Amino acid sequence: MQKEHLIDFDRKNRIGIPETIFCLDKDVIQIRNIFNDLDKSKTNFFTRLSTEKYSNLPKYIQKKLKYDNISRTAIYGKIPTTKKNFNIAIICAGTSDMPAVTEAQQTLISSGEYSKLFADVGVAGLWRIKKHLTEIKKYKIIIVAAGMDGALVSVLGGLISQPIIAVPTSTGYGVSNNGKTALNAMLASCSPGITLVNIDNGYGAATAAIRILNAI
Repeated sequence: MQKEHLIDFDRKNRIGIPETIFCLDKDVIQIRNIFNDLDKSKTNFFTRLSTEKYSNLPKYIQKKLKYDNISRTAIYGKIPTTKKNFNIAIICAGTSDMPAVTEAQQTLISSGEYSKLFADVGVAGLWRIKKHLTEIKKYKIIIVAAGMDGALVSVLGGLISQPIIAVPTSTGYGVSNNGKTALNAMLASCSPGITLVNIDNGYGAATAAIRILNAI
């Protein structure tokens, strides 16, 4: 019988991003089988691995995964060395955006990239973003995560020249509509040149940043 999965062993060499296993719609048995076929000498990254699925994996797998419960991600195999630099900054409007933010951070770690986090700088208090603006401008690429009305992206887009990768998050009340309002607001932003990924897609934002760095 043919296997349900085919591991992309050459992905890192081909596109600069390690093999990534999206766990949301996979059951524990499927995740276990994929794990058993992975090359432990390389970096392998798991996303959307819930704490429930992680806790139901065999103990020998749990011990070998570097698991982060906030982002629901895990790294297996080679852990790249990260050094502090001014390549990527991650900015979020509020602490409610942290699941997407930490998913981006862990994705960057799996590719050996350091990221500086500026948290809780939403537009409800513009002095907060102004306080960090001089330091933010030192970084080459900016990832911005925001829910509610998604206004932080437009504000920052009018203040800095670096590439901005926006992550609308599902944070917000009522008509925020699980992130769709932030998504539409970012798409309609009058700040030119903003790149946008899907709702809560910290992984997508981080890999976009890695592609830009590789091109640089």
